[in-house]
Amino acid sequence: MFTRDNIKNKKNFCNAVVEAIPLPVLVVNADVQILYYNSAASVLLGSEPEVVIRRRAGEVLHCIHSTEALEGCGYSPFCTDCIIRDSVNQSFKGQKVSRKLQKMEMLQKKNVVEIYLLVTTAPLQYGKKPLVMVLLEDVSELRALRQLIPICSRCKKIRDDQDYWHHVEEYLRDQLDVDFTHSICPECARELYPGLTGDKGK
Repeated sequence: MFTRDNIKNKKNFCNAVVEAIPLPVLVVNADVQILYYNSAASVLLGSEPEVVIRRRAGEVLHCIHSTEALEGCGYSPFCTDCIIRDSVNQSFKGQKVSRKLQKMEMLQKKNVVEIYLLVTTAPLQYGKKPLVMVLLEDVSELRALRQLIPICSRCKKIRDDQDYWHHVEEYLRDQLDVDFTHSICPECARELYPGLTGDKGK
C-alpha cells in the first residue's frame, strides 16, 4: 500500500513531485535568492545552475529594474512595489499562501518584453531554516483576452492582429489551446425545435 509513511526515500519522492509540476517553481530565502528551482523554471531562467543559484530572482529573470541600483535586485525604487518580493516577504511573516498578479518588464535579446506573472508564494520549512516556495505562471495571453477584442457584431467572428477573421472557437483554441463541446441553450432549443421542447411555438 502506498502511503507517506512507507515511502523509502522521501527526498527522491519529493524531488519527483516538484519536478512534475509544469509551472516554474523556485525556492528562495528572505533576500529572494534562488536556492533551488525545478525543470520548468530552467526553461524560464535559461541559465545553468551555477549562474542561477544564490542570485536574486529579478537578476536571473532579467527584470529591467534589477540593474537600476548598484546593489542589484531589491534596491531600486521600483523594487518596493515588486509583487514577487512583497509576496515572499508576506510568506516569511506567516501568511500561508499569497497569490498576486505582477506585470514584469524583462530584457530578452536586447528587447524589453512585458509579461504578466501570477505569483504564488507559500512558506516552507527545511530543517530549522525558513524558506519560501514561489510558483510563477505566465498569464499574458489570458490578460490580453481580458482587454478589448474586435468582434463582428453580426456573425461574432474575431479579428486577429493580422486582420484575419476567425470563429470564436477557432480564435480561443489558437490563443489558449482549449477545445469546445457544443450544445444548445434552452432559448435556442425553443426557437429551433419548438415541437421537441413542448413550447409549441409560444
